[in-house]
Amino acid sequence: MLAERLEDEPDTARDAPAPAASVRSLSKSFKGVRVLEDVSFDVAEGEALVLLGASGSGKTTILRVIAGLERPDTGNVVLHGRDVTELPARERGVGVIFQSYALFPRMTVEQNVGYGLRIRGRKRRERREKVESLLELVHLLDQRKKLPSQLSGGQQQRVAIARTLAYEPQMLLFDEPFGALDAQIRVRLRREIRALLRDINVPALFITHDQEEALELGDRIAVLHQGHLEQIGTPQEVYNRPETEYVATFLGAANLLLGVVARDNRVELGTVAVEAGAEAARFHVGQPVKLVFRPEDVRVSRPGGELPADCNPLANGVVEEKHFVGAYERLNIRLDLVARAPRPGEPPLYEISETPERRLGVPVIITRTKSEASAKPLRVGERVTLCLTTFRVLPNFPLASERGGRVLDTQK
Repeated sequence: MLAERLEDEPDTARDAPAPAASVRSLSKSFKGVRVLEDVSFDVAEGEALVLLGASGSGKTTILRVIAGLERPDTGNVVLHGRDVTELPARERGVGVIFQSYALFPRMTVEQNVGYGLRIRGRKRRERREKVESLLELVHLLDQRKKLPSQLSGGQQQRVAIARTLAYEPQMLLFDEPFGALDAQIRVRLRREIRALLRDINVPALFITHDQEEALELGDRIAVLHQGHLEQIGTPQEVYNRPETEYVATFLGAANLLLGVVARDNRVELGTVAVEAGAEAARFHVGQPVKLVFRPEDVRVSRPGGELPADCNPLANGVVEEKHFVGAYERLNIRLDLVARAPRPGEPPLYEISETPERRLGVPVIITRTKSEASAKPLRVGERVTLCLTTFRVLPNFPLASERGGRVLDTQK
């Protein structure tokens, strides 16, 4: 079967250039605790790959292994076709930019950038020309005579990058590079670094726990969880089509509704059945699943009002809370979903309110743009109808204590 598939592949796929960097089956333990488990990925020439994960997910360990600061228990690191797994850090041609910039405080900007060239014995004219071109690249020519203490955090970051580029590394590794900067500087510097990487065409690997940073920086994002690679893809793929519940809930906000696959590719959510098409076709009838959708993928209208023709009806509900959040409006809505009778030994599908004045159902969060909220204002307590523009159906492995409806918002 594999041979047949390869026969059908176009020549362009087979003739694709080799990746600039490859991590193959990487595993690592510390004091008997497994922190990486069979992690593999490639980084193309000129590509920016972001390793995204919470603290303890293993992303820093991967960076240290690639840099030669840690040795893996198993697996290989290949840079530009050369296996460097056993090579010391200084022979790998990798540049690392840490969160602490480690600039020499008594050296000027140009002295910091040219320091590595000087200790390598480069001629003075060559050093001067190289430093000049790098300072122009990072837009710091007018700061060349200043000391690090006279620079802003963003400027110091650019000095650190220029100093690393002076070595002409084959790959750049960024270890939480914007963590020490305030929010506005982080946003501006992310864009500057992204433009800089396009100019120099060097493969780059970023590690971060910041979801917005990952979406803006990466050509692709690799989501790590407890040492496992959950999903890798473009920001659009990972955000819009998460392959696991962890990816859906870690990268942005997500609503999760417990359900069961029914006949005709439908998903039963209590008393409501949602047409799920190919999403449901991946599962067998009767299988417990979770319907996962982003807050912005919901359209809302008053009962009897118009909804988009291509929007999949979900349920009616009541607006319980309304919040103005600058660029958008956030609504907390309790859906009119009543739990079906659970099978013997099965946990209840939905959490039922204990207070009689509150409607039975499931809470979800939706967001609306300012223009949509202004055109169709809604009041707390008002009844509404919801439909979904897009969603995912993922397998459910229920826990006895799990709620029937959950809202996870990592952007608060």
